Amino acid sequence: MKLLIAVFVMICSSVAWSAEKAAPLPAAKAAPAATTVLKGEILEVKDVEGYTYLRLKTADGEMWAAVSTAKVKKGEKVTIENVMMMSNFESKALKKTFPSIVFGSLAGAAGGAAAAATGGAHSAAPKAEFTGDVKVAKASGADARTVAEVVSKNAELKDKTVQVRGKVVKFTEAVMGKNWIHLRDGSGSAADKTDDLLVTTKDQAKVGDVVLVKGMVRTDKDFGSGYSYKVLVEDASLQK
Repeated sequence: MKLLIAVFVMICSSVAWSAEKAAPLPAAKAAPAATTVLKGEILEVKDVEGYTYLRLKTADGEMWAAVSTAKVKKGEKVTIENVMMMSNFESKALKKTFPSIVFGSLAGAAGGAAAAATGGAHSAAPKAEFTGDVKVAKASGADARTVAEVVSKNAELKDKTVQVRGKVVKFTEAVMGKNWIHLRDGSGSAADKTDDLLVTTKDQAKVGDVVLVKGMVRTDKDFGSGYSYKVLVEDASLQK
């Protein structure tokens, strides 16, 4: 009898082990579904020029986000709209690379106040930081253009290389892997928005620098998260 019981226990143990071995491993936690809204509690706040970086506690775990400069503090619960996820984003201002980060706009009063204060990090017609008179001589060469010419003749110049000499009136560093420059040379008019040219570059500059920009004219460019532009010069090289 004891022998039969022992055999029965051995058989049951063998079946249980086989079933466990055959069972699938627990599935890894799924990545959050694509969304245009991110909600979370602020765990950490880091401010740089033009942007506020937020470490958030969300339903899917901790996540970093970047919004236009906002007066927020640790412990607040926020909603970020029009989100766009970026991988391996390097912030030179913070000297940090984020494996993943969300860019978007802060909803509610904080977001409205930030937009009013900054005009957005890259709004179509931002307020320039340099307020003095600008008068810069036009660059030389077959592809030389003034700021007003690039803006007003953008359809004709689309996907063509241009050279523009101007003064840096606004500089925003390390956003979406680029530095963002607003250039003016004294041409054009504020009334029809032909006096300011947006340029993206990997090069460094500061407000007040006179630089020679060489890059490709792009039109109707949409980077997502509400950042869209009728005309800009992309991936430009800068010479001072």
